[in-house]
Amino acid sequence: MDYIFLAILFTDAVFIGVAYGVNEKNAKLLLAGYNTMSEQERKNFDLKSYLIYFKKFFINISIYPTILFFGLYFITEIENALILYSLSIILPFPLLIYKGNKCKIK
Repeated sequence: MDYIFLAILFTDAVFIGVAYGVNEKNAKLLLAGYNTMSEQERKNFDLKSYLIYFKKFFINISIYPTILFFGLYFITEIENALILYSLSIILPFPLLIYKGNKCKIK
């Protein structure tokens, strides 16, 4: 049981590390999709606004699913809490992709 809490806290730490670790200087190496763009495509991409959203997204995805898990842990079975925790992490990622595509300057 203690391992589950450690795994959740480790996952949160990874998400926060990603949020604060990716910046304009290393985005060319670390951001999937951006690192394969040509120089012209990079010039047509609003990296600053994307990184603001990216950071906020990963901070939120480290906080809210954890709150959900601990809330559900006390009112449901642990299996249900883990399933909903996992879904609350996975389901927002299409939103990140959708908002990321909006940063492309046409």
